[in-house]
Amino acid sequence: MQSSGIRAQRGVTLIGLLSWAVVVGFIGYVLVRAVPTVLEFQAIQSAVDKIVASPPPTVAGIRNAFDKQREIEYSIESVSGKDLDITKENDRVVIRFAYQKEIELIKPVYLLFKYEGRSK
Repeated sequence: MQSSGIRAQRGVTLIGLLSWAVVVGFIGYVLVRAVPTVLEFQAIQSAVDKIVASPPPTVAGIRNAFDKQREIEYSIESVSGKDLDITKENDRVVIRFAYQKEIELIKPVYLLFKYEGRSK
């Protein structure tokens, strides 16, 4: 018996390649939309930690200090000084914050992020 020189072909088909491109593209799109919210959270956390390092003597002073940091850090939009929960625990000032960020993916579909943090 002679062997015919034809082998089964292997590889990725055009449809398979396009379907992977759609999946990778969608994940990239979600990341591009979501990463700025994570960076905003980190900026808020950093501002709160700076304020706690040398806290002003009053609650109003802490709120004003955060609003000044907000003016300096352009990426902070979701939280203002009035949204901060300021308490004292064991003679230390503790600043808490919580907010939600809603991002539109495709017109009827939204992605909701819930962030909360506190000073260290």
